[in-house]
Amino acid sequence: MNSRKHLLSLIIWSAVHLISATPLNYRDCYVLQNGDSLVVGNTCIRRVYELNNGNLITRSLHNEMSGFSWESQTTTPDLTLPGYNNPASLISLKSYVVPETMSQESYLETEIIFQIDQLFIKQIIRLYPETPVVGNDFYFKGKSQNSRWYDKQFFADQLTDVRFVATGKASSKMPVLESIHLGGKHWQYKIVSQYEMTDHLNSLVTVEEHQAYHPRLYKGNLLFALNNEKEEGFFLLKESPSSLAQLKYTNADFLASYGNVRIISSGIDEDDISADKWTSSYSTVLGLFSKSEYNALLGLKKYQSRIRKVIPDRDEMIMMNTWGDRGVGKRINEAYILRELELCHQLGVTHFQIDDGWQTGKSPATTQSGSFDNIWERSDYWKPDPTNFPNGLKYVVKKGKVLGIEVCIWFNPSYTNNYIDWKRDAEALIYLNQQYGIRTFKIDGLRIHNKISEERVDSLLSTVAKALSYDVVFNLDVTADKRFGFHFKNKYGNIFLENRYTDFGNYYPYWSLRNLWSLSKYVPTRNLQIEFLNKWRNREKYNDPFAPEHYDFEYLFAITMMAQPLAWMEAQNLPEEAFGLSPVIKIYREIQSDLHNGYILPIGDIPSGRSWTGFQSINNGYGYFLIFRENNEEYTAAIETWLKPGTAVKIKKILGKGEDFQTITDENSQIIFKLAAANSYSLYKYKIIQ
Repeated sequence: MNSRKHLLSLIIWSAVHLISATPLNYRDCYVLQNGDSLVVGNTCIRRVYELNNGNLITRSLHNEMSGFSWESQTTTPDLTLPGYNNPASLISLKSYVVPETMSQESYLETEIIFQIDQLFIKQIIRLYPETPVVGNDFYFKGKSQNSRWYDKQFFADQLTDVRFVATGKASSKMPVLESIHLGGKHWQYKIVSQYEMTDHLNSLVTVEEHQAYHPRLYKGNLLFALNNEKEEGFFLLKESPSSLAQLKYTNADFLASYGNVRIISSGIDEDDISADKWTSSYSTVLGLFSKSEYNALLGLKKYQSRIRKVIPDRDEMIMMNTWGDRGVGKRINEAYILRELELCHQLGVTHFQIDDGWQTGKSPATTQSGSFDNIWERSDYWKPDPTNFPNGLKYVVKKGKVLGIEVCIWFNPSYTNNYIDWKRDAEALIYLNQQYGIRTFKIDGLRIHNKISEERVDSLLSTVAKALSYDVVFNLDVTADKRFGFHFKNKYGNIFLENRYTDFGNYYPYWSLRNLWSLSKYVPTRNLQIEFLNKWRNREKYNDPFAPEHYDFEYLFAITMMAQPLAWMEAQNLPEEAFGLSPVIKIYREIQSDLHNGYILPIGDIPSGRSWTGFQSINNGYGYFLIFRENNEEYTAAIETWLKPGTAVKIKKILGKGEDFQTITDENSQIIFKLAAANSYSLYKYKIIQ
C-alpha cells in the first residue's frame, strides 16, 4: 500500500511540474534555469549549458565526485544538422519526474523544444539518482530543407579519405547529436564495438586504442576518453544497434580529435521526418570518471542498471527452451510439455519456454509449407494448435504453476509491409497474457531495415508492456538479422544471445564463456541469456579436446551463472545423471539475484579453452568470484581482480571444486586461486575484512 501511495504522489507531482518552469529537484537530481544558463546534475555530475534558444551549447562539465571541472572550448551547439545554420527559436522548456512503473525506477527529465527554419527539434535530458551520466534523446518533426543528411556518395568518396576528415570539414556534412570540446592534447581514446548477428559471428567485441591527433572517424558504441595530464576523463555511449545494423549509417559513430568528440550517424535522414509526428534518432549518454578504467566502467554499469528495474521473481530465471535439441517443434504438444515440466521441476528450472510449433499457423522452420509472410491472412495463426493443444495452453500453464515453473512463449512478429500489422501482433500477445497469464515472450525473426519497421516494432513492444502494466519480459533474439542489440531498446527484458547446437558441432563451452566474458565489461550480464546444452548428444560430431563431452554438466551450467542460464535442450533427452545438477541449481537460485546485483566484470585471461579466467561481482564490501581453470596444467593462478592492492578478503566457496581461504591482494591486486583439476570451476563469495 505504501508503494502505491508513493507512486501516486510521484504521478501527481510530475503532472504539476509538467507546466512549471525550472528549478526542479528529485532526490539528488536537479535542473536549474538562470537566464540563458541551464544547469543539470546530481551528486555525481553537473553539466552547464548555454540555453541558446533551445539549441544547447555545453559550457562546462563538473565531476562532482573528484571535484574536477572542464570548461568547454567551443561556442558551437552540441547538436548540428547539415543545412540548418540559422538561429534557433525556443518553443518550450519543462522538467518533470518520470514515474516509477513495474519496469523502471523514477528519474528526472528536462524537455526542450526548439525550431530551426521549418524543422522542430525536441531534446530530452535524462538524469538518474546517484549516477554520473547525462542522457539525451532526440526527436524531429516538420518540413525538411532537402539538405541530404544521408549522402551515400559523400560517405563513399570523401569520408573514406583520411586527409579530408583531418581537415575538420566532415562535421558540417553530417548530423551531429552530441559534441564534447575540451582542452589539451594528451588524450587517449578507447573505442569499443559490440556485435549482434551471432548466427554469423563468434567474436562479439572489438577494442581499439588511439592517441588523439587530427580529426578521425571511429566505429563503436562506446568511446572512453582519458586526459593523461589531468587523469580525468569522459565516456560517450551511442544508444543504437551495432555498426552492422544501424539505419542510414555513415560508416562511423564518432568523429574525434584533441579532446573533441562528436557522436554522428543519427539513424534517420530527412526522408524519415514528417510534419505530424515526432521521429526519434539514436540517443546519447555522457559520463564522467577519474583516473582508472574501473571508475569509467563503474559509471557505465550504474547507468545500465537504471534502464530497467529488476524484479527477481520475474527477471531472474533458469529457462529451458527445447529448440536447442533441434526437435524443431515436432514434439511440441500438451502431453509432451506436461512431461517436460515435471522433469524441469526435478532439475530446478524456473521458466519453460515453448518455442516455434505451439501455434496454429506454421512457420518455415517447422514445415516446408510454413511461412511468415502474410501471417494475418489467417486470424488463428497465433492461437494454440487445436490438434496438439486441444485445451489451449490452460493445462500446461496450470501444471507449471503447481510446479513453480513459469510457462513462456516464442513469438515471431509479422514483418509483412514493414510490420504494418503490429497492432494485431500486440493484440495476440495481450490475449496470451489475458487468457493464460503468460508474461515472458521470446521475440524472434525481426528485420529492422528501415525507420518505419523500427518504430512499429517498438510500438508493438511498448503497447504490450503498457497493456500488461509493464509486468512483462521480452527475450529479444539478436542472432540473425538487423535487430535492436545491446544498447538499443533494451528496457524491455533480456537478450537471447546465440544459437549453438551440438547437432552442427558448433557448441563449444569455451566459446560461450568467451562471448560472455568479452561482453561482460560493457554489457550487464544479467541481461543476457547464455546457453548450456545436453553434452551427451551428438558426440560423433566432435573430435577434439574442447568437445562438450569433456566437461562436467555442472561446469557447463557454471558458464552461464553470471548471466541468465538457458537450458537449450529437451529434458526428456537427458540421461539420469544430468539431474544430479539439481542441488547445484538449488544453491545457485538462493544467491542468483544477489550475484547479479553486483557490478559484474571479467577477470583473468580471455577464455581460450586453455586459460585461467572468470568474473567478479562487486558489491558494497563484498562480492563474488567465479573462477574457471580451463584445460591447462597449472594448479594455481595469480588472477588480477578489481579490488584495491592490499585488500584483505575472506573467501568462502559456494559451489564448485575450490576451498575456503583468506588472503590479501598483492601490489597488482592479484589473488592466487587454486583448482586441482583441469576443466573445473569454483564460485566463491568474498567479504572485505580490512
